[in-house]
Amino acid sequence: MYTQALNTSDAEDRHVEDAARAGLFQARIDAEERIEPNDWMPAAYRKTLTRQISQHAHSEIVGMLPEGNWITRAPSLRRKAALLAKVQDECGHGLYLYAAAETLGTSREELVDMMLAGKAKYSSIFNYPTQTWADIGAIGWLVDGAAIMNQIPLCRCSYGPYARAMIRVCKEESFHQRQGFEIMLTLSRGGKEQKSMAQDALDRWWWPVLMMFGPPDKASQHGDTSTKWKIKRFSNDELRQKFVDATVPQAQYLGLTIPDPDMTRDEAGHWVYSPIDWEEFNQVLAGNGPCNRNRLGARRKAHDEGAWVREAAAAYAAKRSHRDVAQAAE
Repeated sequence: MYTQALNTSDAEDRHVEDAARAGLFQARIDAEERIEPNDWMPAAYRKTLTRQISQHAHSEIVGMLPEGNWITRAPSLRRKAALLAKVQDECGHGLYLYAAAETLGTSREELVDMMLAGKAKYSSIFNYPTQTWADIGAIGWLVDGAAIMNQIPLCRCSYGPYARAMIRVCKEESFHQRQGFEIMLTLSRGGKEQKSMAQDALDRWWWPVLMMFGPPDKASQHGDTSTKWKIKRFSNDELRQKFVDATVPQAQYLGLTIPDPDMTRDEAGHWVYSPIDWEEFNQVLAGNGPCNRNRLGARRKAHDEGAWVREAAAAYAAKRSHRDVAQAAE
């Protein structure tokens, strides 16, 4: 009984201590202080960030696939070079973000293994096919435009490594968005067939892009907590509305039609869009999108074929470490 009482007392003391730490942690968040890897943080904060940053990293890596598919088929050397540079940027973004996620205590290997096993998600938008060259323009204009809308606030995320990584990511994404818009502008100013191709791409990508921002606020599982901890600064619906308001005038400039005939403009100047088919979104997240299996299959194949590189790098690191120890002993 005496031992049990001591254990109960210790547990209560730890609970009081954790509550006090949590209070100080939230005070730092409210004061706009950055949280760094060695700082104390609630387990739920660490878990939420690991999930979000790793999913962001997975999205960058998987996002290379639909565009990489067009590098050899780009219509000119200039377009080929620009697309190649963009795909390389996306790879770099994934590496920045994996590094940021590792500061929370989970290794890159674990994060990648979870994605390859289908236990970690990536953005639903990359499970749609790129059918024509206009899709590359639509991805740059719409997908990267939506990404910028979502990611610029992350530059002020409360977690330091994530916020700092996002500064460079957002700068590069802005170039990608401009490249995509320029492709769509060229097509829409071209012949009838080219403009039709641009309109078809807009028709197919518009609704999946709106789904990119995540489920509506009333159905979001993580929004309130992420906002309280200042991981997120805006809700899914707020970001979606900002994107729509910014993009509709761009479509009008291109001479293209948003595939939402019931869209209206309210008194505040916001574009009111029709209800989103969230069943499609849920099906894609569940692995039933047009390209889910192809995307994961391609990543697993690349991971397996790259095993020799990882093994060689590990062997070299071990050999170098052994040499350094030997030199130090001398």
